[in-house]
Amino acid sequence: MANPSAVCNGHLHHHHHQKQNNLLKSGVCKKNGITKGMKKNGVSNGTLYKKTFIEHFEQAPMYVAVLTFVGFGVGTIFGYLRDFMRAWGLEKRNIAEEREQQKDFVPLYQDFENFYTRNLYMRIRDNWNRPICSVPGPQFDLMERVTDDYNWTFRFTGRTIKNVINMGSYNYLGFAETEPTALKTVTKELQKYGTGICSTRQEMGTLDKHVELEKLVAKFLGVDDAMVFGMGFATNSMNIPALVGKGCLILSDELNHTSLVLGARLSGATIRIFKHNNMQSLEKLLRDAIIYGQPRSRRAWRKIIILVEGIYSMEGSIVRLPEIVSLKKKYKAYLYLDEAHSIGAVGATGRGVVEYFGMSPDDVDVLMGTFTKSFGAAGGYIAGKKDLVDFLRTHSHSAVYATSMCPPVAEQIIRAMKCLMGLDGTTQGLQRVRQLGKNTRYFRRRLHEMGFIIYGNDDSPVVPLLLYMPGKIGAFARRMLEKNIGVVVVGFPATPITESRARFCVSAAHTREMLDTVLNALDELGDFLQLKYSRYSKSSHPELYEETRFELED
Repeated sequence: MANPSAVCNGHLHHHHHQKQNNLLKSGVCKKNGITKGMKKNGVSNGTLYKKTFIEHFEQAPMYVAVLTFVGFGVGTIFGYLRDFMRAWGLEKRNIAEEREQQKDFVPLYQDFENFYTRNLYMRIRDNWNRPICSVPGPQFDLMERVTDDYNWTFRFTGRTIKNVINMGSYNYLGFAETEPTALKTVTKELQKYGTGICSTRQEMGTLDKHVELEKLVAKFLGVDDAMVFGMGFATNSMNIPALVGKGCLILSDELNHTSLVLGARLSGATIRIFKHNNMQSLEKLLRDAIIYGQPRSRRAWRKIIILVEGIYSMEGSIVRLPEIVSLKKKYKAYLYLDEAHSIGAVGATGRGVVEYFGMSPDDVDVLMGTFTKSFGAAGGYIAGKKDLVDFLRTHSHSAVYATSMCPPVAEQIIRAMKCLMGLDGTTQGLQRVRQLGKNTRYFRRRLHEMGFIIYGNDDSPVVPLLLYMPGKIGAFARRMLEKNIGVVVVGFPATPITESRARFCVSAAHTREMLDTVLNALDELGDFLQLKYSRYSKSSHPELYEETRFELED
């Protein structure tokens, strides 16, 4: 269904409520109950966006927020009660504690900091770190485990849960596979090079496979040059400190990934946070930075760099790249774009949000991405101008100290990327990108129709379904596993305390039958756990939502 609270840029599905149509025709867009003008930064969004851009961030009813806080409150009270019982020996202490000989030392384990883990997280710990014993494709096999002490320890039963539908892995294009014909070249490289390099890129760790991969990545992205790294997380955390330092200013989206946050902190630069995807907040920080300069000295900043992601992995939202590029050009700032979840997953040919918005790669100063999602491998890349990449080859901490990417992994990335580019002589890569788009839109549309609150962009394969209450996190994941569906559930502190959620990752490898099985289970479970919080009516014409769009009048 079309959500009246969606963010709209000049277009609207024609079956929106009439009231919303009137608001939008008068140049107003309503989001989360707040009415805002559609003009942003003095430029109508319709002049920046070449396609409809719709995101959903519906707020839950007030009673849901109240009950969520009550749930955490009750859990906290019982947590203190159980701590009291443990202190007096009325309940067994399973947690780590200081030895008697070290009682006079500064505590190694901060008791209060561990409160949430031992009293709240421990109740639902069985829903995480579940070991699988197969390739993480559209289905996987799960090792069954049970607990005899309320999730403090687990033991394996020796049984395997077969053919669990995988709705949690970042296998967007289905390249995490074991098909012998597909992995033929990977097997060949494994026999030729072995499994490891045992050296860094600056010493004996640069192979011809790395050179080949870097040239292919640069060609795929349409830039001068690229450099690859063995770990996706370290691609951010170890390269940002090489690009900025003291006297520089980092403007970071409040929902950026931990790798970006860590890299920014390690750099020693000044960090300022802007509200998620909020261009007014970003422009205010840019304007203030230009006007006031550095604190105390008022000198101009050496560099101003904006850190954003292509697709935000917890919200499912897509960066407002055209507006950010417009701002960075206006204020002469640099732009660092993390495409970990978007490269391969969006864009007509899988080239990420730059292609999705029909923009030039030259509009982005630093293009970063990972191979751990769409390419079914490991590692990451930095791409852009040749002088940027040459600088990183000398100054990157990853290049100087980290072990190089192993050759079989490099070959897997080359295989997947050639498939996407059609260099393997087939159209299979393009078909996978299109299938992912179809699966994503279908899955999101059906969830909207059922009455769930989901976040993010209609084209994002990351689909967060809001659960809110802490007690429903464990119940949801356990019930889904009983139906042979593996899901990822996320709660505080990874999300705001009132926004616990299940995060689905749609894959091109999912068949329509698999998605329907998941959707039917969600429909049933949504009624049982009362998770259908959306206050907007279901669409009576879902096919029109998918196929027909009308442009608004000026």
